[in-house]
Amino acid sequence: MSSSAQSPRSPKSPKSPQSPTSKATSPAPAAAPAPLSAEAQDAAGILPATHWTEQSLPEEDVDDGASSLGSFNSTTASLSSSIFQYREVHGRTYHAEIGSAEAWQPNDQRHVDAMEIMHHAIMVQLGGKLFLSPLQQKKVQKVLDIATGSGLWAIDFADEFPNAEVIGTDVSPIQPSWVPPNVKFELEDCNQEWTWPDDTFDFINLRFLAGIVHDWYALFRNAYRVAKPGSYVESYGTGAHVLSDDGTVKEGSALEQWGTVFREGGKKLGRTFTIYEEDIQRKAMEAAGFVDIEFKDIQVPLGPWHPEKDLAERGLWWKLTIEADLEGYINYIWNNVLGWTPDEAKAFARHVKRDLNNPNIHGYYKARVAWGRKPE
Repeated sequence: MSSSAQSPRSPKSPKSPQSPTSKATSPAPAAAPAPLSAEAQDAAGILPATHWTEQSLPEEDVDDGASSLGSFNSTTASLSSSIFQYREVHGRTYHAEIGSAEAWQPNDQRHVDAMEIMHHAIMVQLGGKLFLSPLQQKKVQKVLDIATGSGLWAIDFADEFPNAEVIGTDVSPIQPSWVPPNVKFELEDCNQEWTWPDDTFDFINLRFLAGIVHDWYALFRNAYRVAKPGSYVESYGTGAHVLSDDGTVKEGSALEQWGTVFREGGKKLGRTFTIYEEDIQRKAMEAAGFVDIEFKDIQVPLGPWHPEKDLAERGLWWKLTIEADLEGYINYIWNNVLGWTPDEAKAFARHVKRDLNNPNIHGYYKARVAWGRKPE
């Protein structure tokens, strides 16, 4: 299997985004469901907010990376047709209304910075590679990157494949304006029917779509339709269970609850976070018709605690990814699913940060890269 290593350069996104093309308009997404009741949260094994607020941690002991949570004010944004009129949840901005999308990650500059760290963190997991599919550079002419986020994967791929046209899609126009000439960004909700013609792309990248996709089988059917015969589709997905082989991630701990809330949040919102646990990539790729499906399962430590150097590096970069915007990762789910206040979420975030920095807690999660070929 051949795949190419990426240049170590990862360009930073400037503050002013490029204006991508909006390809289609769709009905506005449905209103978010009411938060889980206290009874439902208890039945799901979610500890109440008071569990965390009553266990205060000294300020000097934990640099929680979420100090702004306590000062957030809820605002009601006026509706606008502008793609730059973002929704706000406890002071953080999220994409404007497009299709049926309802992203749980913010789109403000702080989270864009965190996305860029995540890009490098996933590269570390893949051994410095952008992809694991056996691509032949001369045959790759048109590439699609779904949910491109900050756009770094699309930019780096375009640098590595200068003769290929790379299209990155997202529901937020947060990508940089200075990009290689063979890159463009478009506004597209991947949950809608894709608007490209059949047999268009030589490679399709689907990375970190946890909590985004309504119907994974429909997603891979779309990918199959627009992929050229003989081309590859690749998916990076994660699990939501925080594991430990030695029992150091204890029931009721902040890291265990982190996974529990995301699992229940996915159920409530109808957009699962348990991609790895449900074996979704394999099942949906097979159902769509892909062949020669291969996998690489990856253990990702939460922190640099692992004695093996490669795994410790993975853990360090994932810890940095989370800490870059801890409150951004929990803000939407903890607000919309649990109905917690900013101060309650802040208390929980501080406990997560403490556990991430405890070398005696050996937590990790599982990720999977899956790739398959459309028959010729």
